[in-house]
This record gives sequence, structure tokens and C-alpha cells, in this order.
Amino acid sequence: MEQFLREHIHFLQDKVKIEQIHKGYSSESKYIVLKDEQKFLLKTFDNKHYSSKEMEFEALLRMKEYNVKCSRPLEIGNLEGFGIGFMILSFIEGDDASEVLSNISLKEQFNVGFEAGEELLKIHKLNAPNNMTSWYERKLKKHKDYLDKYRQLNIRIKNESRILSFIEDNLQLMRHRPNLFQHDDFHVGNLIIKDNHLSGVIDFNRFDWGDPIHEFLKVGMFSSEVSIPFSIGQIRGYHKDSEPDDLFWRLYSLYLAMCLISSIVWIIKVKPEETNLMMDKINRVLEDHDSFRQIKPKWYSESEG
Repeated sequence: MEQFLREHIHFLQDKVKIEQIHKGYSSESKYIVLKDEQKFLLKTFDNKHYSSKEMEFEALLRMKEYNVKCSRPLEIGNLEGFGIGFMILSFIEGDDASEVLSNISLKEQFNVGFEAGEELLKIHKLNAPNNMTSWYERKLKKHKDYLDKYRQLNIRIKNESRILSFIEDNLQLMRHRPNLFQHDDFHVGNLIIKDNHLSGVIDFNRFDWGDPIHEFLKVGMFSSEVSIPFSIGQIRGYHKDSEPDDLFWRLYSLYLAMCLISSIVWIIKVKPEETNLMMDKINRVLEDHDSFRQIKPKWYSESEG
């Protein structure tokens, strides 16, 4: 495959070194390209996704306008005869935050989280296209679809009726929420650290449009499991070092509760062998929120004061 890419992508036809990255759940293939003593990131994908990749490329150009710490898009192309598209990006130097946060001090973990929150706030400056339907309509439809699929499975969440009632009671909060650009996979696994600071945000390929608070469910599902100081820092950094209001926490908890349903459907479809790992995460979230009797997670409440 690497030889094929060298032959058909002009950027790779000089003296370059190509190394494939074997990581993550994405359907894309990723390669580190070393050219003229500089590193670049090459992504290849099925041509059927080309239009959405053009939108991702354009979104990354807009991120550059807002000075977001992320890869800069350099080239996008289409090898039509072979059913392959490609994108070339600048490379973010550093290490995966999920792997190195535990090696730095608690204060530094908080500071990296604070920096991440500041970057996320910049990401949310981009408004959705005018023809985009409302967040409420789109999110409600997705939730109902996931709920239908969940009910067909032979696996259940603890205190299911309570969780579903909590969701139902709060769905109206999604009405009239902002329709803004969402990274939609913003967690420690998609953040890069260098010299104990945030180096950049990666993997915008799941981008969406909608309520910016929706981004924070990944804090509850993933980041808080790795680093509570980071997670608190992200929330505080996003809110300019102020305390989030009650609406933030209620929406945060609503989206997190909805995510428990969709996560079960997703894991059984995509990685069924990891179902037990996902259930562990779900049970941890339920413990954090006392099965959503409380909207602030325990790890945040216990840090206050």
C-alpha cells in the first residue's frame, strides 16, 4: 500500500519515509510522512466519504483562523480510479495525553486540562451552516434510533428505568441550544502533550454541529478515568476559570446519560469483544452520578472547596 501511495500522490514522490500508525477505532488509515526533515500526517479513506472529508478540510482551515492548536490542512485529493481519497496535514509533535498525564504532577495535569478547555472554547467559535437543521431535532432523532436498537439487545444498564426517566424529563433542555462546530471526540486520547503542556488537538474526523456542552460527555466517559485534575481543568478553562452554572451540569448529565445508551449499541456493533470494558465505564459513570440522582459528578463535587 505504501508503494502505491508513493506512486500516485505527488507529495510522496520525492525522498520520503512513510510509517503507518496502527491505533484507534477510525476507518481511516494514517501514516507519518518524513519529508525534508519535517513530519507530516497522511490520512487515506474510502472515496465515498470524500464530501465529508472536504468539509473536515474546510473546518480545519477555519480552525487555523481561530488559532486552534491543531494540524493545519495542506492538501486533499481523490484517487478516483482506485476508490481512495487522501488528506495531508501538518504533524503535532508530542505524546498521547492519555499515556503521559499520569507521569506529571497533579497541578500540571490541571493546567493541561485548563489549556484544553481554552482550545475547546476556540473550536466552538465556528457556527453551523445556515441550512443545518436544529440540534434538538437531530439529537432527538439519534437518541430515539439508539434507544430502539438498545431495546433489541440482551444487555441492560443498571437502574435502567431511572436513567431513561432522567433523560425523558430533561430532553426539552436541548431546544434552542446553539448549533456550533463540535470536535465530537474531545478527550485525552485525542490530545497531544509536549513539555508538560498541551501541544495540540487531533482527529477531527468525527466532527459534527450542535450544542457545545455535548463535547463534555467525553470528560465523564473517558478523561476523568485517566485524570480528574485534567478533567476539572478542562471544565474550568472552558468557563474562563469560573464555576459552570446549573444548566451546564444538567445538560452535561443529560448528554452523558444518553451516551450510556448509544455506547452499548456502538460497542456491540463495532467492538463486541470490548463490551465488558464499556460496561465498566458505564457503571463508573452511574456511580459518579448516583444513577443521575445528582447532576454534578462526585469527582467534581468532591474537589470543590
